[in-house]
Amino acid sequence: MKFHPILSEQTLPARFNNPFDYEPDALCCAAVKLLQANLPIAPTEGKMYGVLIVERDGQIGYLQAYSGQIADEGEDFVPAVFDYLQPDGYFKTHEAEITQLNQKIVQLKASTAYRQALDNLKKIQQEAEKAIDEARRVMQGAKFLRDKRRKEAFISEAERNEMTRQSQFLKAELQRKKKAYAEQITAAQTVVNSYQEQITAWKRERKMKSDRLQRWLFAQFSLLNAHRERKNLLDIFRDYYLRNSPARTKAANITNVNTAERAAKESLAASLLPPSGAGECCEPKLLQYAFLHGYKPISMAMFWWGPSPKTEIRQHGNYYPACNGKCKPILEWMLEGIDVDDKECDRTDYETELALSERLKILYEDDYLAVVVKPSGLLSIPGKGCQPSVYSILSERWKGKSDAFMVHRLDMATSGLLVVARSSEVHKALQAQFIGRTVKKKYVALLPLSILDKQLPAEGRIDLPLSPNPDDRPRQRVDRTNGKPATTEYRFIGKTVYGKDGQEAVKIALNPLTGRTHQLRIHCAHPDGLGTPIIGDNLYGQRAERLWLHAEHLEFTHPITQRRMSFDTPL
Repeated sequence: MKFHPILSEQTLPARFNNPFDYEPDALCCAAVKLLQANLPIAPTEGKMYGVLIVERDGQIGYLQAYSGQIADEGEDFVPAVFDYLQPDGYFKTHEAEITQLNQKIVQLKASTAYRQALDNLKKIQQEAEKAIDEARRVMQGAKFLRDKRRKEAFISEAERNEMTRQSQFLKAELQRKKKAYAEQITAAQTVVNSYQEQITAWKRERKMKSDRLQRWLFAQFSLLNAHRERKNLLDIFRDYYLRNSPARTKAANITNVNTAERAAKESLAASLLPPSGAGECCEPKLLQYAFLHGYKPISMAMFWWGPSPKTEIRQHGNYYPACNGKCKPILEWMLEGIDVDDKECDRTDYETELALSERLKILYEDDYLAVVVKPSGLLSIPGKGCQPSVYSILSERWKGKSDAFMVHRLDMATSGLLVVARSSEVHKALQAQFIGRTVKKKYVALLPLSILDKQLPAEGRIDLPLSPNPDDRPRQRVDRTNGKPATTEYRFIGKTVYGKDGQEAVKIALNPLTGRTHQLRIHCAHPDGLGTPIIGDNLYGQRAERLWLHAEHLEFTHPITQRRMSFDTPL
């Protein structure tokens, strides 16, 4: 049974929760608890699950789903938007053709004939290089002796002619060797090329078949919205790229352009495929089933169940928002016609932001720079909305006197010390110190008491390379292949209390030796780091009243006075 009734005496939410920024309501939590009771206690692989609270004919219940697609969906879970796993279906048939091409490529690359052709080419090239180098050395030695002889005594005409003949012979011999080996290399290269051309042809055919199959697959994902209108994934992502992603498609701002420019940009957007796996997350599956069967969506929540992947950070049992790369274009379409809590600025938010502005503390200020303590929740630089930032507050404060130049930043959720320049010259000088790593920064963070169960060393070093997650920005991921080096030193300080209720936590000092985005948050949360998210980390852990990460120490050299300056502020 796909629909699971649930008893509720609570008032239903007035608006559908924002799937990209939410705290699960009581009904979602109750539905998740029921779902988790039937899941494996210790699964070998992790998976994202989700619930959608729905209403039909006055009855409240929930639908449940998991991300991805397997052959047997199960009676209790909503089906895939499009089932492409039929053994003899179009997708599996053409996928088998691509697999065969992969096998042909692998087999040919590993074949004895191809490897012998490569070895033969390499052997001839090495022989040619050695023989030609030897011929050059003989020429140079003979020339040295001829030049020496010319300086020693009178040279007869016959001897001079003999020297000339020797020089010409050795040059001709070098050219003969070059020509002979060039012919051998060309012949060997021709054999290698015949294999490589076959491999290239198979790769070209594989790409053509793969692109064609991907386009066919995305065209089959026909998704409904609340108005019961349909769009396939190709159209959904094309329209989204044109509307929202100029950096990726160069197809934004298509108003006020001539017809040719518009056509070119639309063609470019249409040529870009959705990311792999689009349409297979929980959210589209749940909404599609609800719209198809006349259920009214009320709210939804997604959670991770099982061990974390090796790259992304997922904590067992934690709730997570929808991913931006795969789900944002799809959910924007599917939620058309539903009143969604978009969390735009209202009066309450404005008052909160005003309070944050007033809480920006200036520790030091002169004609060249300022050092401030940024509260959690305040942006370092202006964002897309109407929120204030350290930059906007200081720009207003220094209006008519100087500008504000942000030397470095802290995440919106992170509190602590920032140095801000008042001229471009001071800005460049301070940035040079950051690049040269002469600036000292130290952070403190609060971790849950569960960190003590891991019996980690009292201090240590974490090296986990990082890169942006293209499918879920602004999240970062551990990337041991293409990631940038990221190193953090840590030291446990001891137990402390935090928050309004005085809860216990473990305080830890963090010293980043590199400055990657979200470095400290990932190095704490990742299983290969400390394996414990910072309290309040809504990206890699669980939401709380705030992110308990604080830049408590900052030390640098004043670019004008050359005085070493040190600042500390407690969490």
